[in-house]
Order: sequence, then C-alpha cells, then structure tokens
Amino acid sequence: MDWKPLAIVIAIALISLALIGSPATWLTLTIAGLAMGMILFLAASGLTLVFGLMDVLNFGHGIFIAIGAFVASTLLGYLYAAGAGGGFWSDAVILLVAAIASMVVAGIAGWCFERLIVKTVYGDHLKQILVTTGGLIIGIELNKVIWGSAQRSLNLPESWRGSLSIAGVSAEKYRLAAIVLGAIVFGAMAWTFSRTKIGLLIRAGVQDREMVESFGYRISTLFVIVFVAGSALAGFGGLMWGLFQQNITAEMGAQLNILIFIVIIIGGLGSVPGALTGAVLIGLSTNYVGFLFPIASQFANIGVMVLILIWRPQGLFPVASSRGQG
Repeated sequence: MDWKPLAIVIAIALISLALIGSPATWLTLTIAGLAMGMILFLAASGLTLVFGLMDVLNFGHGIFIAIGAFVASTLLGYLYAAGAGGGFWSDAVILLVAAIASMVVAGIAGWCFERLIVKTVYGDHLKQILVTTGGLIIGIELNKVIWGSAQRSLNLPESWRGSLSIAGVSAEKYRLAAIVLGAIVFGAMAWTFSRTKIGLLIRAGVQDREMVESFGYRISTLFVIVFVAGSALAGFGGLMWGLFQQNITAEMGAQLNILIFIVIIIGGLGSVPGALTGAVLIGLSTNYVGFLFPIASQFANIGVMVLILIWRPQGLFPVASSRGQG
C-alpha cells in the first residue's frame, strides 16, 4: 500500500484548517467534502471496475447514471403519492427500494449496451471511445423520449432533511449517510475481489485468460457480469447524485462524466482505491476552495488533476497495463 497519496489528502485538510481558522467551519466543510467525494466514488466506481478488469473505455457510462436517477425519481413519486413513508426509518426503506430498482434497471440497460455496442469493440480503445460516445448521445435522447427533456426535482424525504449539530459543527443527515454508504460499497468491492471465488476468477482471467478457461470457466460471461455490476453501481450513483443536487435532467450523466473521468484519471485508470482517493480529493478541494477562494472554485478540479499528473503521470495508484478482453 502506497501511503503517499493518503498523506496528500491529510496535508490538504491540515493546510485548509490553517487557512480557514475556525475548527467548526473546517469540520463542516470537511464532512461536506467527504460526502461529495463518496457520492462521486459511487458514480465512478462502476467505470473504474469496467476499465480495470475489462480494459474498456466506456464513455457511455453516464447513460446508466441518468437511468438510475430517473427510475428512482419515478418510483419515489408513485410511492409517496400512494401515502408511503412518513418516518425516518420508513423513508429509509423506501429509499432502499428505489436504490435497488435503479440498480436493477441500470444493470439491465448495461447488459444490453455491452451486448449490442461494447462487445464489438473489445481490444480497440479508439473504437470504444467513438461507439460508446455515440451510445451516450442516443441514450440521452431515449431518456428524453421516456421521461421528457424538462428538469425534474428529486428531493429528499422530509424526515431525511436538516442537519445534526454537535459542538457547533453542522452536518446534514444525507451527507453523513452518503459517507457511510460510500465506505460500505468500497469495502464490499475490496472484499469481493480479494476474498470471494468469483472475484479471484475475474482477477485471474485478467492476467491469464487462457489458463482460467482451460479449467472450464467462461471468462467472457464473468466479464459481462462485471459490466452489468458496473452499470448497476452507476445507477445507484445517479440516485445519490440526484438527491445531492435535488434535481435531475436527461443530460446529467454526460455532465457528471467529466467529474468522473477527472476522478479516475487522478486515481489511476482502473484502480478502485485510486478512484476513492481521487473522489475524496475532488470533494474536499471543491469545498475548501469554494469557501476560501469562491472565484477559483470552478478551476479547483482541473487544478488538482494537473498537479497530481505532474507528480504522477499515471495517477495516484497506477495499475498493471496487461488485461484481458471479453
């Protein structure tokens, strides 16, 4: 484990504390930054997974983000119109149902996308960029046909709004939940790919596909599962980002794609720990710079990426370049 990238995160936080001066304000900004970072990680983790294990540059990743957000918005609208919810835990169950629905539909959409588009361009990054970008454009238009082109509100349930205040430190309930969920997803991904049979098979297939297939396992099927899982995670990330922004549009996935690619470039293409570290860096930097230098807040993300790439051109946690194709 390389601890230098983590030291950078800590250094940025400590320098910001010195510049801000007020510990309470700094803690509030730090919690907000961690929440934003974890939500970005949820949206980026699927793309990181697909590239890291399948060597696929999927510029159509934003489709599944938007699909997840719209499916959740539609389901939440029906459930609350029917009188469901009302309390903190009942609303939590409803949000969980919406998250599962968004992941299932986004996963199905991902399977169709992989079979119809990505399957034909394995092993060719240029073609992957071209066809998946075209798929993204078509997906945006299909979203407009199904859900319309107007902006929709995606508000938190009443019981999930508001903040908790302890010793002058204010933290929104939703942001605290986002931090916990991001940590759980990261832990689940790390456990799956290091401690389970399917995770070990996928990792082995990346390194030596022919050897794994000689034992009777179909790596192509396992890679489809990876793509579907990555799409499902994007759908979950779309719901979380929509609740964070409190509105959704058909173009939201394409817009969020920019931040996602900044995150995975900073972290190192294909690195899950790198995606988490990059997302946290972006979340903290955005909040700190926005408070200290509002005029420079629009350039904070690009600035962090440039500085990291000057130091480590391959990202914070570069991965091996040899991978298998599905």
